[in-house]
Amino acid sequence: MSEKIKLLFRHRSMEMGGVEKVMLSILNNLDREKFEMTVCLNINQGELRDEFPDHVRKVSLTPGREDFSGNTIIRKIQLIQRRLKLRQMQKNPVIADQLLGEQYDVEIGMTYGDFAAVLHSTHKKSKKIGWFHSEINLPKLQSLVPGILKHFPEFDQMVYCSQKIKDMMHEYYPDLAYPPEEVIINAIPVEEIKRKADEPMGEFPSGPVFISIGRLHSRKGYHKLIEAHTRLIREGFHHSVIVVGDGEELHNLTAQITADQVEDTFILAGNKMNPYPYVKHADYFILPSESEAWPLVIAEALLLQKPVIATRTGDIPEMIQDGITGCLINYDTDEMYEAMKRFLTDPELTEQIRKNLADIEEQFDSRKIFSDIEKMILNLVKK
Repeated sequence: MSEKIKLLFRHRSMEMGGVEKVMLSILNNLDREKFEMTVCLNINQGELRDEFPDHVRKVSLTPGREDFSGNTIIRKIQLIQRRLKLRQMQKNPVIADQLLGEQYDVEIGMTYGDFAAVLHSTHKKSKKIGWFHSEINLPKLQSLVPGILKHFPEFDQMVYCSQKIKDMMHEYYPDLAYPPEEVIINAIPVEEIKRKADEPMGEFPSGPVFISIGRLHSRKGYHKLIEAHTRLIREGFHHSVIVVGDGEELHNLTAQITADQVEDTFILAGNKMNPYPYVKHADYFILPSESEAWPLVIAEALLLQKPVIATRTGDIPEMIQDGITGCLINYDTDEMYEAMKRFLTDPELTEQIRKNLADIEEQFDSRKIFSDIEKMILNLVKK
């Protein structure tokens, strides 16, 4: 095929998150001699909105909060105008497609929130790919499940970021008319992570430090982590916890930290464009989530050879060997407390885990992952 294949990636916005990192990784590593890539953002918003590689065309349908007025009243008007414009585009997809001004061979929805935009586009001849990252049984997802189930059969290809996510879909909905499916785990830009981890950073707490990276969302379990941390501090186990991330639970978590009087040792550091120096300088990594799929942050922490405590959810048990490359726990405050205490009091265990992580890079072969994505797209276009 002499001409490049035109790919369109659809996504809401570019707040710091795992899906956004995965998309950027794909855009940076797909063969630019084979593919001409465009990203369409519903909202030009988020810390990663300017991180696209130069060879990728970016189109945004509406401005982000970063572009709004500092005047409270004007800002509210701008938010209302944006909401109305997005609603209008949702009802009439031709508006967005006219802004794009191109025809595409393949359109890709990076999450279930992007499915409708891809499937309702006016490019009727384009192949449609959906990327699915969520455990379908999540309580907070249930109101959206009917829409997700409706969209699944309409795709030409569905990609799952983990085998467990795929298995769970088939377990709960065995009679659904599934499109062709493939499991492609999230790729890890190994050399980039190691390089960024060596960049300088600001002040860092003394003594043992647990680091976590994630959106401040209730299902991430940070309220339980605060409980476990507070209990350890009150029992005299000196350590700090740093959480890199932002989100809707910021107010609640800040209030909990203040009420527990652990402001000096439980630090909500906010989003960081480069979180890797924090991981490198920390002693341990902890992910207390209620649910995950194939969390990129676990792979990144292992790659930087940090002993990990993580909940048994999603594909995490496939990523971590319990007692060998980390510690697996249930989504339970007591188990979180016990695991943290063990890391703080058993230096032989954590040192052995670090030694076991010496060759962990072999577990994450990004070249094969990007090759699988390219083959999938090429095969789909040929059909």
